[in-house]
Amino acid sequence: MTFLDQPGQIINWFVCSLCTPWVLRFCRGRRPRTRRNLLLGVACVLYLGFLVSQVGHILPQHRGGRQKISSRSLQDAGQTPFLGIPLDGTLSPPDLQEPQMAGNGTSVPPNVVYITLRSKRSKPTNIRGSVKPKLRKKHAFPLPYGQHFPVGVTGQEENLSQQQGRTSYSMGIMRAAVVPETPRHQLKKHWDGEREAVGRGHRRHIGVSGGVNVQPQARESNIRIYSERSPSWLSKDDILSMHLLADSRIGSIREAPSQHGVLLVFERNPSATGAACSQGYCGLIKRPLDMSEVFAFHLDRILGLNKTLPSVSRKSEFIQDGLPCPVILWDSSLAPTNNRTHSSVRLNWGAYQQLLKQKCWQNGKVPKAEWGCTEIHHHEWSKMALFDFLLQIYNRLDRNCCGFKPRKEDSCVQKGLKLKCEDQDSVDLTHIIQRRHDPRHLVFIDNKGFFDRSEDNLDFKILQGIKEFPESAISVLKSQRLREKLLQSLFLDKVYWESQGGRRGIEKLIDVVERRAKILLTYINAHGAKVSPMSE
Repeated sequence: MTFLDQPGQIINWFVCSLCTPWVLRFCRGRRPRTRRNLLLGVACVLYLGFLVSQVGHILPQHRGGRQKISSRSLQDAGQTPFLGIPLDGTLSPPDLQEPQMAGNGTSVPPNVVYITLRSKRSKPTNIRGSVKPKLRKKHAFPLPYGQHFPVGVTGQEENLSQQQGRTSYSMGIMRAAVVPETPRHQLKKHWDGEREAVGRGHRRHIGVSGGVNVQPQARESNIRIYSERSPSWLSKDDILSMHLLADSRIGSIREAPSQHGVLLVFERNPSATGAACSQGYCGLIKRPLDMSEVFAFHLDRILGLNKTLPSVSRKSEFIQDGLPCPVILWDSSLAPTNNRTHSSVRLNWGAYQQLLKQKCWQNGKVPKAEWGCTEIHHHEWSKMALFDFLLQIYNRLDRNCCGFKPRKEDSCVQKGLKLKCEDQDSVDLTHIIQRRHDPRHLVFIDNKGFFDRSEDNLDFKILQGIKEFPESAISVLKSQRLREKLLQSLFLDKVYWESQGGRRGIEKLIDVVERRAKILLTYINAHGAKVSPMSE
């Protein structure tokens, strides 16, 4: 629509062009001021009335046209395709065009489309390293220390040759390294041999068109490590042992010497020499009721104690009807134990309290013969007391259950030991074990904990005589990060995680440990116990 097509604008332009010179002459003339003001006021009123009439004539047209466009746009929005509309928020304003004319002479307004862009949904927070990355489908083979040997479902021969070249290069470096043949190095060679066998098995399935047809023969590892590094509190040897216990094939089963349990002997390379158990290829399997052994292993590593043996959960068709059971690494370096107390050191409660007062071997001081000290360092007892209190393990320091009210299913009640609490000084300590080559330090075995014991029935006898606690463990309990670390660590063991009901069941166990940690910190403050670094 042009300027000349608008009658209101023509009239305004005409009136202004005629009246402007006349008004200027009138203002400059020599007429009385009262008459001149009266004429100006009348002219202004007339012009204002003219403008009001023009506005009242135009408003109804615009109002009706807008309603008509909106109604027609709702009818035709789903019928007319809209092309070239950017969805990145850079939509420019449309040009004003004349309405199109339909066949009957009525104007057809343009369609109107309202586009709403959905905001990006925020992802829930996840625990680092506990979320499996969404990648293309691969076959991952269990390898030590969280590594994988992926082979794509389909691919090109060039990609396959690159994978083979990288594998052969890394294997060549490993063969060139000259290292002593320790059990850990033999265990690493065992995993490398399985990786080579897997690579040879999959390189045979190469199609004519260049695709690779992979048969999913290898099973997925039960140790889940999806991040680049494993948790810092788990060593490389811990990860190797966990893979061995969870994924290795069972070669034979034999009875465990001097302990109640069954030994699983895992398969290894045919070229390996020596007894399998002495080389670290055996695991002690226990009952499904002893699953707290796995929780104890991870708690021990997080607290920085490093006193327990690696433990995982494993299912087996020919043991316990396929139920998950704890499997603990068999350590042949442990000192021989007594069949009655299962300890490498003969010690009763009275002698134990006496050597706590002497602080044997602390600060490098050699104890006197009349002190009654053993070869165990004084700090080891503080670490054991803290660990046993958090899990309420009573069979080491309170085998007769004299410090709490036991249940009918507790071993002290079933053996009738609860009735022998009158002379507690003569009660022997059990499961006090050292290594043959390291008698200064303890190894915690038989770590079955109890999570169903209430806070008003905790065994405080475990803490009796302890005047200082390890700083590394206390700092973790105070840092408010115990829950996060336990979730990250326990998530690695797939079978244990699922057997406890997933994250909901695991957090119930962590709730119990956190409440006991608060009680322990209160006990330390109330009794004035020291917190020391315990460096020897």
